[in-house]
Amino acid sequence: MSAQPTAPTPDAAPTAPGSHVVDGFAGAVGNTPLIRLRRASAATGCEILGKAEFMQPGGSVKDRAALGIIEDAEARGQLIPGEPGIVVEGTAGNTGIGLTLVANARGYKSIIVVPHTQSREKLDFLRMIGADLRLVDPKPLRDPGHYVNFSRRIAEELEAKGERVIWANQFGNLANAAMHEATTGPEIWTQTGGKVDAFTCACGTGGTLTGVARALKARNPTLRIVLADPMGSGLYSWVKTGEVKAEGNSITEGIGQATAAPGNLEHGRAFIDDALQVADPEALEQIFDLQLHEGISVGGSAGINVAAAIKLARQMGPGHTIVTILCDGGARYQSKIFNPEFLREKGLPVPPWLA
Repeated sequence: MSAQPTAPTPDAAPTAPGSHVVDGFAGAVGNTPLIRLRRASAATGCEILGKAEFMQPGGSVKDRAALGIIEDAEARGQLIPGEPGIVVEGTAGNTGIGLTLVANARGYKSIIVVPHTQSREKLDFLRMIGADLRLVDPKPLRDPGHYVNFSRRIAEELEAKGERVIWANQFGNLANAAMHEATTGPEIWTQTGGKVDAFTCACGTGGTLTGVARALKARNPTLRIVLADPMGSGLYSWVKTGEVKAEGNSITEGIGQATAAPGNLEHGRAFIDDALQVADPEALEQIFDLQLHEGISVGGSAGINVAAAIKLARQMGPGHTIVTILCDGGARYQSKIFNPEFLREKGLPVPPWLA
């Protein structure tokens, strides 16, 4: 980062300690509010709180991982602020958005590989913010054409040509979980005054769950950590039996793994107490309810998370405080979750105001 001026100029005042002014994109990442979800809390007798990660500057919880990964690469000398560099990643969309915006702020280029099946809104946004977007067919993880493997090869080829490049590797790069351990978890603890009984969220890379779990368990070892999993993912089975075994399917994007637990999640396994499965109709019920009755518009993974928090609250009984993650906003899924034709095609309920 460039050095700060030693004295204020006529156009810029210095940022005072305790000020609400932050320094650029990086300074705006984190410190999102906890929102009390009124209807979920009333229905369960618990305090159900959602961490409003859709309020991040890039619009999702993945801004934290993106910043952590790039800052870690800079600390290692793999990228140098102010000098040319390239960030390469394979992603369902949100991590690519976060990485591209952080890269823009640091002066790097970004190459983002995404399955073409992801929501049109995320793909359009990536193009809009200047990512070199490479679309691929959806493939199993073991296939060389899978977006993760494809992105790794791009990074290797660029490195062989002498480019200063990193493969972000959000699934295996432990800077992901470390960022959540340093920021998200402590924020939750402070915001609840330490009065939090459980945390639940779905996993794509596992960075959020692992990082938050480490931070919260360090402060209260009896606090419950519960993985939320959509149908079609094998992580529920992995927690319950040790085997990744997927059943069913889901329209949610960016969460769930069908073949293997990612590296970030494996490093958090010792902190996970249980897992819950959530079907798409349960998630959609919460998405539509939040939007219609509480004015909170969220995407599919947040719907999974809120539905899991309600299930967990009913297991634990009234009087508990349960925190989950509102990962991103609903506008990124207008062509899917909020598209009546898409919902009918999938045999899913259509909310009355869209019907």
